[in-house]
Amino acid sequence: MARLPKSEYESTWGPLYPFASQTLDLSGSAYHYVDESPTDAATGETPTLLFVHGNPTWSFHWRQLILANRGQYRCIAPDHLGCGLSDLQPRPLSLADHIDHLVELIEQLDLRRITLVAQDWGGSIGIGAVLRAKDRFERVALYNTGAFPPWFIPWRIRVCRWPVFGRLALQGCNAFSRAALRMTLSRRRRLDPLVEQAYLAPYHDWRSRAAVYQFVKDIPLSDKHPTWQTLAEIERGLPQLASLPQLLVWGMRDWCFRPECLNKFAEFWPQAEIHRLADVGHWAVEDAPEESQQLFAAWLQRTTTAVSGATR
Repeated sequence: MARLPKSEYESTWGPLYPFASQTLDLSGSAYHYVDESPTDAATGETPTLLFVHGNPTWSFHWRQLILANRGQYRCIAPDHLGCGLSDLQPRPLSLADHIDHLVELIEQLDLRRITLVAQDWGGSIGIGAVLRAKDRFERVALYNTGAFPPWFIPWRIRVCRWPVFGRLALQGCNAFSRAALRMTLSRRRRLDPLVEQAYLAPYHDWRSRAAVYQFVKDIPLSDKHPTWQTLAEIERGLPQLASLPQLLVWGMRDWCFRPECLNKFAEFWPQAEIHRLADVGHWAVEDAPEESQQLFAAWLQRTTTAVSGATR
C-alpha cells in the first residue's frame, strides 16, 4: 500500500513537481493530493481550480498549469487511488468509486467556487462529482475526454483488455504507460527524459500498475457493464451544466477521444468556448503546453466577472 518515497525522486525529476504532499484518509487508504494556494489568500475565499487526471497519468500531468495559476487560485490536484502518490487500490475500483472519492475530497476540504479542469478519465470522474455537488462549482474546462458511454473503442485499447495478454502487457511490462509517452503526442516527437521518468515512476512494478489495468478494464463494452450505467447517468446530467462557462480544448489528432467526443459535448453545451488544436494529440497540455496554458488563462480572465456576479 505504500506510496512512492520522496527520496526516490527529489534528486531527479522532483524539481518539476515542487509541491507539498497532502493526504486524505479513505477507509485506511491514503488519497494523495496537491493543495497550492496564494500565500496571502484565505483559502475559504479563494476560487479553486480542481485538476482531475486520467489514465495512465497522475497529478504530475497538471504541474505546469498549477505552477502558472497557484499565485491567483487555490489549486487542488488529487491522485486517484492506485495512481501517482496515493496508496494502491484496496480492491478493483470502478468509475463510481473514483467519483465517490473525489466528492469526499471536495466535502472534506469544503471546496467552493470550483473550476473543474479534467482530461481523459478525469472528465467522467470530474463531471460525475460536479453533478453531485453542483452548488460548489462555477466553471468547467475539459481537455480531450468523455462523459458518456463509448460508442467506439479503438483497437489499441481493445487489445489491452484481453484477459491474459492485456494484463501481462499492462501490469507486467508497463506497456500502456510506456506507449502513452509516444501515442499521446503529435506536435512533439517526445517528452523530456525527466518528464517521461516522472510519468512512469509511480508504476514501477506489478502491484503498482494494477490501477492502470483496472481503468482499461472498466471501460464498458455494453449496457450490461455497471460503468455503462454510471456514464449514461452522467450524460443525462450534462444539460444541467449548460449554464456554467465551459472551455473545451481539443487535440484533434487524438485517436482515443476523437473529435466526435468534442462534437458531442458541443451538442450539450452550445455556448461552450471551443479551441481545436489541429496538430495536437491526446495530451494537449504536454503536446502544446504554452498554447494550452494561454487559452486556459485567457478563458479564466474572460469568465471571472460572470462567475463572480453569479456567486454574489
